[in-house]
Amino acid sequence: MRPPLQVSLNGSRGAGEGAAVPMSPEDLVEAALAAVAAGAGEVLVHPRTPCGRESLSPRVVGPLLEALRGAGVGVPVVVPAGVGTEPDPAGRLERVRSWGVLPDRAAVHFGEPGAEELAGALLNRGVAVDAVVPLGSGAGGAGAAVGDGTAGGGAGGAEPLVRFLAWPAPDHGRVRLVAEPAAADPALVAGLRWLPPVPVLLCGREAAAWPVLRLAARCGAGARIGLGDVRHLPDGRPARSNAELVAAAVAELAATAAPAGAATAGSR
Repeated sequence: MRPPLQVSLNGSRGAGEGAAVPMSPEDLVEAALAAVAAGAGEVLVHPRTPCGRESLSPRVVGPLLEALRGAGVGVPVVVPAGVGTEPDPAGRLERVRSWGVLPDRAAVHFGEPGAEELAGALLNRGVAVDAVVPLGSGAGGAGAAVGDGTAGGGAGGAEPLVRFLAWPAPDHGRVRLVAEPAAADPALVAGLRWLPPVPVLLCGREAAAWPVLRLAARCGAGARIGLGDVRHLPDGRPARSNAELVAAAVAELAATAAPAGAATAGSR
């Protein structure tokens, strides 16, 4: 069975990046409902204050989650917990521990300081973790790191994928690896066979978004699309909505799906 397609509704984009990118809670709810109707099985949303700043505050995260669920968004909702929302590692921990309304999952970037402690705190609160690691160019030599266990020079110390592999997760059953290849390089994904037995979601940004989605389909991994990652359709036309991107992604995934019985990324 194919993993659910995740939609990235707004990402770290600003209000000046196009009217199609939803920002307000009302627009995010409308975009989420339309994307789910088009085939999305998960929603990734970056909560924002009224002035547009990303935030982990319970006064921002809680009401948005309640609005999404109250409107009938019945699929898992994911929020990011990174430096874009709170630059201070201690501040991120404090925010997460103060949440009154919990998301289904939270994304933790393993290239950022304090990632392991933050991920552990989320798991302890009952929130599943998406461990985000870049692969390829700018990722500190991820391909080599996967193969021989040596650390590269990623942000925050050790190369992000090495940090993830070294993290003694208290519950691997609620952890997923979100790998962000710089390009649709099958060799990078082949190296993920060294991973712990966790699900893998592949996603690319901008020019890499559609090639990486097709790569995810070929290797049986989860995939992500949305205005938070890319603003054009596979044929180059500007996307008018997240729902339009999701519909196009569903068609792309069906056209390039892994053959029955094919090994999936991260399988042993």
